[in-house]
Amino acid sequence: MNDKSIDERLIAEGISLPDAPAPAANYVPFVKTGNLVVISGQLPMIDGECKFLGRLGDDVDLEDGVKAARLCAVNLLANLKTACGGDLSKVTRVVRLGGFVAATPEFEQHPAVINGASDLMAAVFGDAGAHARAAVGVASLPRGVSVEVEGMFEVTE
Repeated sequence: MNDKSIDERLIAEGISLPDAPAPAANYVPFVKTGNLVVISGQLPMIDGECKFLGRLGDDVDLEDGVKAARLCAVNLLANLKTACGGDLSKVTRVVRLGGFVAATPEFEQHPAVINGASDLMAAVFGDAGAHARAAVGVASLPRGVSVEVEGMFEVTE
């Protein structure tokens, strides 16, 4: 898959990748080891502002949870592009996504929320976007956001 086809897929999804968000604490945005890039958890942020605050099952509905996960995935892709020197055609596989959903104890649709991120990876990378995944409910997340998503990607040099 060449970078132009990825760019075309991003445009088709209505996405213009932002600059990669800066870390908010004592960690790096990604680690590249061998042919893997591991990206730290990304929040649903636009221009440094957190979006989709609250908990699923309380003040955030499923539709907004899916949008939050998709926005987290956009920020994953922004970091991935930086890790790949600006060339997303170096991505050969989305290996794993880990999704965290701030939710009430009664909320049980965590996988449906994280589909917002998974569906975007499939749309951008095609067959190479199929990945292993975890979708976990938690009591709270940083800055009061409803969703956080981390990722692992296989790349070429």
